[in-house]
Amino acid sequence: MSRRDEVEHLMKRSKEFLETSEYQIRSGFYGLAVFSLEQALQLYLKSRILANGVEYPKTRSARSLLEMLSDLSGEDRKSAIRSLLDRYLLELGMLEDAYITSRCVMREFKREEAERLLDVVKRVMEDVA
Repeated sequence: MSRRDEVEHLMKRSKEFLETSEYQIRSGFYGLAVFSLEQALQLYLKSRILANGVEYPKTRSARSLLEMLSDLSGEDRKSAIRSLLDRYLLELGMLEDAYITSRCVMREFKREEAERLLDVVKRVMEDVA
């Protein structure tokens, strides 16, 4: 698979997780929706790193991926990405926790949390694009 094919595959999968999260929110599956949002954002960020000609790390941390993408960017983009990290620090942490809690910890999410995280993921994806 070429790099371009892998970028497109990651983007497609990211979009599928994002669409799945919207369905899950409508269906009341808030914990699963938040997990899907974490996956959507993680794959999206990895696709952007790969599109910059760099292999992405094997981390699941959206914050680490955003920091790496910031380091790969020019000064104006670097500042914008750092601003996203600052503005959404708590939400990005919640998304990272969702990966672990979806499997190991009894953690329920509320509709409002899932909807807020959906908005954050969409904003980060738009601003990183």
